Amino acid sequence: MIRVCLVDDQTLVRQGVRSLLELSQTIRVIAEAGDGRQAVEVIPQVKPDVVLLDMRMPVMSGLETLQYLSERGELPPTIILTTFDDDQLVLAGIKAGARGYLLKDVSLEQLVTAIETVASGGSLVQPVMTQRLLSGLEHMQNEFVSLDRPDPLTERETEILRLMAGGYSNKEIANSLGVAEGTVKNHVSNILSKLGVRDRTRAVLKAFELKLV
Repeated sequence: MIRVCLVDDQTLVRQGVRSLLELSQTIRVIAEAGDGRQAVEVIPQVKPDVVLLDMRMPVMSGLETLQYLSERGELPPTIILTTFDDDQLVLAGIKAGARGYLLKDVSLEQLVTAIETVASGGSLVQPVMTQRLLSGLEHMQNEFVSLDRPDPLTERETEILRLMAGGYSNKEIANSLGVAEGTVKNHVSNILSKLGVRDRTRAVLKAFELKLV
């Protein structure tokens, strides 16, 4: 069972997401918070497997929440809940440690898949917003070591990078390719090193920017 914490200042949004997740057999909402201040108190206590986090909240924003928990090593795998006009906040949230994002009008199937993906170590970069997000990368160039072409990826590394862009976890990639999970981890480590980034989400974003996938 995947344990989820909902963080959103809109009660109706939390109730809606909770109602959707109650239909799932694999996910359970164990905690809720109405703002970032409540979130940074409850999340270290309940230790959820995944956090669904709104970015625009009073008292303490979603971005401040991400930064606070990340600095203390207490940030669980987190999915940003966003709208189409939140591109810059999404980019900042990914920089602060979020694994990806979802639109607030997401379907149950998409929501469950996203939570399962992030809980198993994957990242979530929805194609519908990728180009909009990438248009804001110029404001985050200091995040990457360089936007020049990285060291060439091998054919296998490129294949794995494409699967990473699809949101697949190391285990799922290993099963798909018929190799050991440890082998995939080594390839992912090489990919991150060659792209000059420190996590999978940034690797996928940079790969799109450089048209590697």
